[in-house]
Amino acid sequence: MTSEITLIANPTAGRGRGAGAAGPAAAALRGAGLDVRTVVGADAADALARAREAVADGTGALVAVGGDGMVSLALQAVAGTGTPLGVVPVGTGNDFARATGLPLRDPAAAGQAIARALKQESVREIDLGRVGDRWFGTVLASGFDSRVNDRGNRLRRPSGRLRYDLAMLVELAALRPIPYRVTLDDGSATEIEATLVAVGNGTSYGGGMRICAGAELDDGRFDVCVVGPCSRSTLLRVFPRVYRGTHIGHPVVAVHRAAAITLDADGVTGYADGEPLGSLPLTARTVPRALRLLTPR
Repeated sequence: MTSEITLIANPTAGRGRGAGAAGPAAAALRGAGLDVRTVVGADAADALARAREAVADGTGALVAVGGDGMVSLALQAVAGTGTPLGVVPVGTGNDFARATGLPLRDPAAAGQAIARALKQESVREIDLGRVGDRWFGTVLASGFDSRVNDRGNRLRRPSGRLRYDLAMLVELAALRPIPYRVTLDDGSATEIEATLVAVGNGTSYGGGMRICAGAELDDGRFDVCVVGPCSRSTLLRVFPRVYRGTHIGHPVVAVHRAAAITLDADGVTGYADGEPLGSLPLTARTVPRALRLLTPR
């Protein structure tokens, strides 16, 4: 067990919960006899640079305090390096933490769990997705859901969750099937029409929507959920089932499994772990055992 670790925090996570979470998490880690260096970047680019510097300098572990955005940032620093990652989830969605069974919105408990994992030298090796040089842990979204994100990001009012509720209503009014070209593994491109295509390394996005309910973090494959063309009324009926993962049985939904996928569609943005990747086409690949996650026995 190493006694020197780096804690990186997002003070704005969870509508401000992140500001008060770093202290209890650090206290729990120090109470277990660990030396903790806390880093808060001036912005995302600065935070990532500091995280990468800590990993390059040989920190024993990187601990991310925040939501899925902070976890995504931390993944860019630790993936493929062998440096273990601890997560103190205090964001709004926390989908990575849900997929990995970590304590939600209890920074002291999460800090204690990370300390136990370090003492036990207990890590779980899990897969990550990769698009170019960007890593992701949960879901790559495209189609209706990414268009809602696009529109929500453009709106200035209202604030918070209401902005995305309004964006969803606008996109529902404009709902049309999207022509996709999809290539699984080394196969030929297939042309389909779909409402959305979600590529899951983990099971959920959007704060517990289990869009890829059968995805597993250590099987070397994505679960690819395709929601085919459907009416607004059908989408509204199916949507509530996503939180339980029971939408998978609906006739309009198909699931494929692949270690790599290329998605192409005009005018569609890809989002991974809630962060924009850019316009399609995009190719995502699974990288087995790319992350060493601190999880106590």
